[in-house]
Amino acid sequence: MKLNEMGKKAVAAATKLNKLSTADKDMILEESAAALEESAAAILKANALDLAAAEKAGMHPGLVDRLRLTDERIRGMAEGLREIIDLPDPIGEVLEQIERPIGLHIEKVRVPLGVVGIIYESRPNVTADAFGLCLKAGNAVILKGGSEAINSNKEISQIIRRVLADCINNPDALQFIDSTDRAVTADFMRLNQYVDVLIPRGGAGLIRAVVENSNIPVIETGTGNCHIYVDESADIARAIPIIVNAKTQRIGICNACESLVLHEKIMTGLLVALVPALAPFNVELRADEASMNALAQLAATVHAAAGADVRQMHANVRLATDEDFFEEFLDYILSVKTVKSLDAAIEHVNIHNTKHSDAIITEDRQAAARFTNEIDAACVYVNTSTRFTDGGVFGLGAEIGISNQKLHARGPMGLRELTSYKYVVESEYLVRP
Repeated sequence: MKLNEMGKKAVAAATKLNKLSTADKDMILEESAAALEESAAAILKANALDLAAAEKAGMHPGLVDRLRLTDERIRGMAEGLREIIDLPDPIGEVLEQIERPIGLHIEKVRVPLGVVGIIYESRPNVTADAFGLCLKAGNAVILKGGSEAINSNKEISQIIRRVLADCINNPDALQFIDSTDRAVTADFMRLNQYVDVLIPRGGAGLIRAVVENSNIPVIETGTGNCHIYVDESADIARAIPIIVNAKTQRIGICNACESLVLHEKIMTGLLVALVPALAPFNVELRADEASMNALAQLAATVHAAAGADVRQMHANVRLATDEDFFEEFLDYILSVKTVKSLDAAIEHVNIHNTKHSDAIITEDRQAAARFTNEIDAACVYVNTSTRFTDGGVFGLGAEIGISNQKLHARGPMGLRELTSYKYVVESEYLVRP
C-alpha cells in the first residue's frame, strides 16, 4: 500500500474514532487483549523467526532481550491493554473554564492528536502498547517497526486489525508499514499532510535520524544515560541493592543505570561492598583515575574472603575515556566517576546525562532537595532505582515511550500525553465591535 493511501485511511479512521464512546474503546481493548492471549502460539512462532535472524546477524544481547517474546511477556502485553481500560478516558475533559465580562464562555477541552506515527526498533510489545494508548486517546496510529522484528510486529498488528474490523469495522485505526526499505521510512517521515506527530522509539541513531529528517513534529523518546550519584552521607548497605538492580536487572532498557558517580569520601567503602555484589554479573567498570587507584589498592589489601572477588573485578576494569561518560551501553558495563562535592556531581550529571532518569542515594535531605531541584532530567529519584521510570509503574498504563524533551511531553508518556486541546467558545449571538 502506498504511504499516501495509508495516510488518507488513517485520517478517516481518526475521524471515526472520535465518535466512539469510552465503553466502545474499552470493549476493543478487552477483545484485543483476549485475542493476543489466544494467539500466543502464532506470535511466538513469528518471534522465533526474528530471534533466529537476530542471532545469525550477531545482534547485541541487550537488543535480543528487547526483541524476545515469551508467554509471560505476551500476557504482559494483554494486561497492559487491560490496564488502559481502567484508566480515565481523557477525551472531552474540560481543562479550564473562562467567563469573560463581554459575554464569552470559553472551555479548554482535551481532544485527540489525530494521527500518530511511531518508528521503533526491536521491541514488538510496542505494537500493542502504542495501539492501546492511541486508541483510548482517540488517535489512529501508523506503525513502522524495525526489520529485526518484522515478523513479530506483522503478526501482532494483524491480530489487532482483525479485532478492529470485527468490533467497529475500522481496521485502519491501526496500520503497520511492513516494508523494511529505508527509503520507505524516509518517505514516512515526510507524511506531514496526514500524520500529526511522529514518535521514534529506539537507539540514539534512530532518534537522531528522525529528528533531523522529519517534517512532521517529533516527540523525542529517549536514550538513557542514567546516573546514580552516591552522596557522602549514603547508607552503603542500602545503596548496593539499588545500584545492582538499576544496572543488572535488564541491561537493554533505557532506564538502566549506565553511570555511577561517587563522592570521594565514600568511594572506597562503596567499592568494597559493590565489587562482590556486581561480580556475579561480570560487570565491566570503566573507571576514572581515582576509582581505578582505589580498586588497585583494594585488590592488594582487602582480606582473603573478599580478595578474590575484588581481584576478579579489578581484572574487568579499564580507564574510562571522556566518551564513556556520555555512553548508553545497554550492556554489563558501568562508568564510574569520582567527585569532590555535591556541586561537582550535579555538574557532571547535567553535562553527561540524556535528560532521562537520574538518582541520588543520600541520608541528607538537603542534598536530596538540591539534587532533585538542579538535575535536568525527566525523572529524578531519591534512594530509588532508576528502573522505575515506566508508564505502568507510574500508573499511566502501558507507555508510548519516555520523552527526554520538554515540549510537548516529558517523562513516561501515557494517555494525556497523546492528546491536545481546543477552545470551545459560546455566547448569546455576540459580535466583536
